[in-house]
Amino acid sequence: MAGELAGKVIFLTGGGQGIGRECARAYTQAGATVAVADINLAAAEDAVATTLGGHGLAVACDVASSASVQEAIAATLARYGRLDVIHNNAGISSPSKPLHETTNEQWERVFDINLKSIYYTTLHGIEALKASRGSILNTASMVGLLGQENHAAYVATKGAVIALTKAMALDYAPFGIRVNAFCPAAVWTPLLREWVQEQPNPAGTEDFLNHIHALGFCPKADVVADVAVFLLSDRARFMTGVALPISGGAELGYRRLGTA
Repeated sequence: MAGELAGKVIFLTGGGQGIGRECARAYTQAGATVAVADINLAAAEDAVATTLGGHGLAVACDVASSASVQEAIAATLARYGRLDVIHNNAGISSPSKPLHETTNEQWERVFDINLKSIYYTTLHGIEALKASRGSILNTASMVGLLGQENHAAYVATKGAVIALTKAMALDYAPFGIRVNAFCPAAVWTPLLREWVQEQPNPAGTEDFLNHIHALGFCPKADVVADVAVFLLSDRARFMTGVALPISGGAELGYRRLGTA
């Protein structure tokens, strides 16, 4: 994987922790330069200092704000002079509720962060991507393909991300820009740990997640980061509009999954 992304400049939202942080690590190891954009600037700075060995740029970015996204992308271009990849990774999973129990404010917040943010990064970054004939990568989820109970807003956003990925792939193909998404099942991250604690039976839910995958375990985020590197590399040069599962076979067949 070393050198596969050599020379590429990657703007990564939500890069301060979880899947984003592991992707930042993998991108750097593959030779890319990463702008770690996060609403928590301290987390972004720590990621650059400790995970990336001081290589890269930490930038404050509220993905629900057009002005904030514009400033963060401008800072990346000012530092590096180019942009090859936008990885839309920032997201939230709360609230864990059915639709009728979700408040208007909760609904709008999930959509602003998980979905509208892709509009903002594209709006402010597309000209740079046209110049580099770059790529866009969206973090979706298996629940966007399969559904999930008591998680209406989150599922709706991830389903929309998958559909949007396909539309963007068609719109930007004439410019040589590939647009793909990946769809993890359960992956142990701080976001998932937070979600587990919201469930009626957190211990049972954790056990459920450790056994839901056909391969027999709930992985860490490095398994996702390896796929992300592939999708951004020349090895995936003829792939666009893909929503690639990273599921350990969680969606396959009939399995006894417990009673969490």
